[in-house]
Amino acid sequence: MTRIAVLGAGKIGESLLSGLISAGWSPGELQFTERYPARAAELTDRYGVAAVEVAQAVRDADVLAVAVKPQDIDPLLAEVAPNMTGRELVVSLCAGLPTSLFERSLPAGTAVVRVMPNTPMLVGEAMSAISGGAHAQDADLKLVEEMMSSVGSAVLVPEGQQDAATALSGSGPAYFYYLVESMIEAGVLAGVPRDTAAELVVQSAAGAAAMLRTDGAHPGRLREAVTSPGGTTAAGLRELDRHGVRSAVVDAVEAARQRSAELGRAHED
Repeated sequence: MTRIAVLGAGKIGESLLSGLISAGWSPGELQFTERYPARAAELTDRYGVAAVEVAQAVRDADVLAVAVKPQDIDPLLAEVAPNMTGRELVVSLCAGLPTSLFERSLPAGTAVVRVMPNTPMLVGEAMSAISGGAHAQDADLKLVEEMMSSVGSAVLVPEGQQDAATALSGSGPAYFYYLVESMIEAGVLAGVPRDTAAELVVQSAAGAAAMLRTDGAHPGRLREAVTSPGGTTAAGLRELDRHGVRSAVVDAVEAARQRSAELGRAHED
């Protein structure tokens, strides 16, 4: 079994540890680093995984899964680089950081794979976009795809598409939450108790997502199946079109893509 060290045990790092254990990795094949002793003890007690210093994690591991906040990456890489042997695969779960940043800071030839997960990773339903750096091989990508499949689904994309993937799946849950929140408020306005409105909307969202996943039909066809001529759904959809909701969604995704690209350029400068 590949030995994996998770550098940074916040919510994303913990979710990865939990998913890997559920997928069959032994706690003895995993390690993590954590700056706060109380948090480290909590995770060791919960998962049976050892908390170690960064230098030891680098020496012991085959894969270094970096899950720190982007603003903490420079001091971490400065600590990681002197302890590397050149055999390690580096997997970045840091939002917006290009593989080139790691390649510049780590020993020449280091294999780096960039991953953009999203917050449903916390419940084992992540959508992760995976991109290889200049030295990553097919075997590296396959391993990372296996790792990320332990916490949801994963797809390989060229790194040039990472900004678009960030806009779609990284930011995507927020768009759905926004729609659900709006629908609940509309239900309250219509006289439905808030708890009941929330139950109606959330289960409708969960059911619709399940149909999209299992039916295999185009979402437009699923929408048409709900839309009877002259019915309630048709009336509601007409209002969405009148307010330009489809165009607003396209514009929102494009704005998120552009912002992701700006943040990436800032890290490269």
